[in-house]
Amino acid sequence: MVDRFSAALGGRLRAARRQRGWSLSDVESITDGEFKASVVGAYERGERAISVQRLVRVADLYNMAPADLLPNPKLGEAPVIDIDRLDAGSGDLAEKYVAAIHLLRSESSSPEIRVSDQAILSSLLESQSTMVAGEN
Repeated sequence: MVDRFSAALGGRLRAARRQRGWSLSDVESITDGEFKASVVGAYERGERAISVQRLVRVADLYNMAPADLLPNPKLGEAPVIDIDRLDAGSGDLAEKYVAAIHLLRSESSSPEIRVSDQAILSSLLESQSTMVAGEN
């Protein structure tokens, strides 16, 4: 059975990997087998506990601070952003918001958005799907 923390941590690990456009096999290849695809997948599903040392190494691999991968219990569940849904859109609010973030923070070479922006983006995606559902 997967506990809530493991599931939330796994979701954050998966989101960080997907933000880079990497598959599980890519992670294994990039790390020369240090991280097996099956093990990373088990971390992401919350089926296998990750040690602090491995979490720090994964964070380094993803060019993130380890704390950014940890779920924040004070905020409850971290919003999950469907990157495929963002890519499939055509100029919607969420895409414009992400583009504005990247433009304003052009000093960073990282394609990520900050954890603090995720709640806003999640709300935009939810409100868009509500508006679209209401149009039918």
